[in-house]
Amino acid sequence: MAVQTILKYPHPVLKKLARRVDVIDDEITSLMQDLIDTMQAGPGSVGVAAPQIGAALRVCVVDVSKSRHGKENNHGLLCMVNPEIIARSGTAVMREGCMSVPDYTGDVERATVITVRFLDSRTGEERELEASGFEAVAIQHELDHLDGVLFLDRIVSISTGLFRRKNYA
Repeated sequence: MAVQTILKYPHPVLKKLARRVDVIDDEITSLMQDLIDTMQAGPGSVGVAAPQIGAALRVCVVDVSKSRHGKENNHGLLCMVNPEIIARSGTAVMREGCMSVPDYTGDVERATVITVRFLDSRTGEERELEASGFEAVAIQHELDHLDGVLFLDRIVSISTGLFRRKNYA
């Protein structure tokens, strides 16, 4: 498996609705490993969705455990196939960035607590978990990628909520 190139906005795959996965086979397992490798190689990355590496499939990874924002509250590495948010509550505005939009960050309003259901690619079993805080935000961000939505589409105010990135640190 390998680190893959991240597609940059306005690449058309990033705005496409990803297809559901019918079977977790060797191709999906390999794709998942590529997503993990790519996330771990990315500067400050806490998640990557398959469309970001050119695969329009409903597959993504999230791991906020190494981030200062998610270190205290996380479920570790999540390898999600066909994820869907089935409940959400609360709202907060947080600054988000994205490897597919490397030059900008933006203020985005998201739910503060979510329940997500997905197939775990490592076990093939359906899982349901509640995530909160930074982990909930990261999951929502990656699931947006599966629907062809970028954080740019969710900026709270285009005039005051979009910022040129200074660095990745």
